[in-house]
Amino acid sequence: MVFVWIGALIAFIVIEAMTVQLLTIWFALGSLAALIATLCSASIPVQIAVFAAVSLVALIATRPFVKKFTGRKYAPTNADRFIGEAGIVTQTIDNLRETGCVKVKGSVWTARSADNGIIEEGETVTVKQIEGVKAIVEKQTQTAQV
Repeated sequence: MVFVWIGALIAFIVIEAMTVQLLTIWFALGSLAALIATLCSASIPVQIAVFAAVSLVALIATRPFVKKFTGRKYAPTNADRFIGEAGIVTQTIDNLRETGCVKVKGSVWTARSADNGIIEEGETVTVKQIEGVKAIVEKQTQTAQV
């Protein structure tokens, strides 16, 4: 069994080295612990239990730390400053025909309607979100300054 645990340890370390995220480090630790148990003449069921227990404990103990450093973080962009702002439709917005432009804070954006309705040129809208280079807008119920 010594060679099995050495092989598993090497395989998990190689996989870990080839990936950018922490995927198999816990199993490498479990393999190392099982290898030590093997060298101490533990039976096969004990070796497997040691592998499973050490892998699980290592995973539980380090998960919050790993999530903190590998989690995706939202990075606000300059486009975010347009969300919630009022704008004027400069070209009729029709999602079906994929047409529409809106001017918001002096910048012209390709626009799409949030509710898939048609919004006529000259109407006042509010920017709900930005998807790529498109402003997703909805009609304002009351007139606002642009």
